[in-house]
Amino acid sequence: MKNVLSWIFIIFLIVSLFNNCLNNSVKKHVQKEKDFINYLRQAYSSGDASKWPKPILDPESISSFVEIGHLLDNQFPADNQYSPEKVLLGKTLFFDPRLSKSDQIACASCHDPELAWSDNRTFSFGHNRQPGTRNAMTILNVAYAKSLFWDGRSNSLEQQSEMPIQDEKEMGGHIDIAADKIAKIKSYGVLFENAFGDRKVTKDRISKSIAAFERTVKSTPSKFDQFIDGKSALYTDDEIMGLHLFRTKAQCINCHNSGYFSNNRFENIGTSLLGEKGEDLGRFRVTKNPEDAGRFRVPGLREVSRTGPYFHNGSMADLSEVIRFYSNGNPEHSQKRMTVHKGTVLHSGKSGMVRMLELSEQEISQLEAFLRTLSSKSEKVVIPELPE
Repeated sequence: MKNVLSWIFIIFLIVSLFNNCLNNSVKKHVQKEKDFINYLRQAYSSGDASKWPKPILDPESISSFVEIGHLLDNQFPADNQYSPEKVLLGKTLFFDPRLSKSDQIACASCHDPELAWSDNRTFSFGHNRQPGTRNAMTILNVAYAKSLFWDGRSNSLEQQSEMPIQDEKEMGGHIDIAADKIAKIKSYGVLFENAFGDRKVTKDRISKSIAAFERTVKSTPSKFDQFIDGKSALYTDDEIMGLHLFRTKAQCINCHNSGYFSNNRFENIGTSLLGEKGEDLGRFRVTKNPEDAGRFRVPGLREVSRTGPYFHNGSMADLSEVIRFYSNGNPEHSQKRMTVHKGTVLHSGKSGMVRMLELSEQEISQLEAFLRTLSSKSEKVVIPELPE
């Protein structure tokens, strides 16, 4: 009996020692994690990006890399300088459906200020309720884009503003006809005179005023902006880890960098569906360069939590789905896709930057938490009274 009790006592001691060691190990791990997060909190909220941990970059992204941070001041081109009168005219035209053939579709129909200047649809409806072929990008912060549309077919907002008016599937009209219609509306004369010095209505003035207005559609400072400026308590631990993952393991920063959170380049992430239903040749449509087949413009990530669905075809509904897509390296596109366009064989292989990341569920959640801090509060936009 004594031997049995002795063995029980020995086993009890061993279990107790094991539990103590385990608890101490867990405590040390937790403390180490807390210390690391505290280090990141102090570094990222220091107001000095040079104190941040070094980002993990792919070689092909180094040449275009600019550290993330605040949005710079808006820049207006020399031939279309800012004036409040020009912006008011552009804003009025932006909300005026009379620019369209049917008098029912305005620029704001697909870029609604209450929906983060997008429409939250997979594809927008245009003239005669025709569905578009690409997701409508938000115009928030569009002043920072170096080219417009998913395929970059426009190099300026002045040029871009005319294209939806003339697109048969969008507004179904023509810029010259639209200008004639606006010229017949007497009350517009005062707005044009205030903006340009006389009442003459031209397509050039229409495009310049709409572009001037669009350059003023800018995000207000987000939680991210306040955090990196020194409000260290503003971020949760998960948001801090998400920011760090964004710049390191998840490598989002390869393409989504600068204050605009875009490298303003065209990348192939394997969503072009070459040779299948829904095929989209992307940048190739503009350049005719076979290497551009399947490439699309990298969108900025500010306001990203409010501007879904995502990708050029609106194929993903929420952020966690998008993060998993990248974490898994887009496994559905494991081989090069091929199609024939006007006798030219086109291949579309995804970028080497799109590869298996193996993010854990916790890391996916942390990354999403950070991305949500890039959105600012929705501002009330006063819709202008349309001239008669």
